[in-house]
Amino acid sequence: MTKMLLKGNEAIAQAAIDAGCICYFGYPITPQNEIGEFMSYKMPELNRTYISAESELAAINMLIGAGSTGTLAMTSSSGCAIALMQEAISSMATAEVPGVIISVMRAGPGLGDITPSQADYTQSVKGGGNGDYRTIVLAPSTIEEAVNLTHKAFYLAMKYRNPTMLLADGILGQMMEPVKMPEKLYPNIDNSSWALDGVGQERRDGRSLMSLHMGDDILEKLNHRIFKKYEVIQNSEVMYENYMCDDADVIITAFGTVARVAKSSVNEARKLGYKVGLFRPITLWPFPNKELNKIAQGKKCVLDIELNMGQMLQDVKIALNGCAKVEFFGKVGGAIINSVEITDKIVEIFKEI
Repeated sequence: MTKMLLKGNEAIAQAAIDAGCICYFGYPITPQNEIGEFMSYKMPELNRTYISAESELAAINMLIGAGSTGTLAMTSSSGCAIALMQEAISSMATAEVPGVIISVMRAGPGLGDITPSQADYTQSVKGGGNGDYRTIVLAPSTIEEAVNLTHKAFYLAMKYRNPTMLLADGILGQMMEPVKMPEKLYPNIDNSSWALDGVGQERRDGRSLMSLHMGDDILEKLNHRIFKKYEVIQNSEVMYENYMCDDADVIITAFGTVARVAKSSVNEARKLGYKVGLFRPITLWPFPNKELNKIAQGKKCVLDIELNMGQMLQDVKIALNGCAKVEFFGKVGGAIINSVEITDKIVEIFKEI
């Protein structure tokens, strides 16, 4: 398989097509515009559906419509526009409608700036919609991993009938790297038992997918059933990277592009004689709580690094449950953390412990 030099957004779009995406609905916003642009000419060439929606609200509701028929469908956007989609994402989770959402983060809050950020961790992982629900969230750190996780996002969305998000940032969306573009990585999921595909010749009973459940304890039972599904996801789909953590005295936790910068710092710190490792959550939900706790046992410090004010830090602390000291280093507003700064922070911590 030969490698191609691709921009991150374009690689994600091509991966979605290769994964079998039949419908794309989107509205332009920086820094993910290349996804929609790519889809605008590639999808019609393949006789698939591309719609430039009139708004983000329209795009996410079109995704619900396509997903309810069992069709592989996707939308993409960025932080302040993903915020507009939260009510619909909550409805998707409750009605168990599959769909893939690509979020390429920009700085916030509010309209913020078009510069890269990781400030939408809480929005994506905790969910801004109402009620008790979960969105599966995958966080790549390289373009090639973004390609593979895009394939997986479609698979998980259909497998669990749940909204699934690929959470990247402006760096990953705009940079270019050599990438292997695989053919479809996962099998199709049978949707014949629930998809709203028309009664047809089977003359089956009618079906409905809805998020409004009134009367008696119907909604309570639904919530308990859905959370049993979430338990299955937590037990089966956790992904993470352990890089040189086994003999480390200090562990860095980071996700996405910050993790790849931190990995360079780990290598540099090792050359200087400091035993440090990197723990990178790949699934932000489900978060690898048990795995991080196990790896952190007996360590002197865990350093969490993010391009925000410490949003994943909350989950890191929950996972550690007091088994190790925790420190945080972050930047906001579109500022980028470089490897020298991380290495300096590592050296500072080792002087203190």
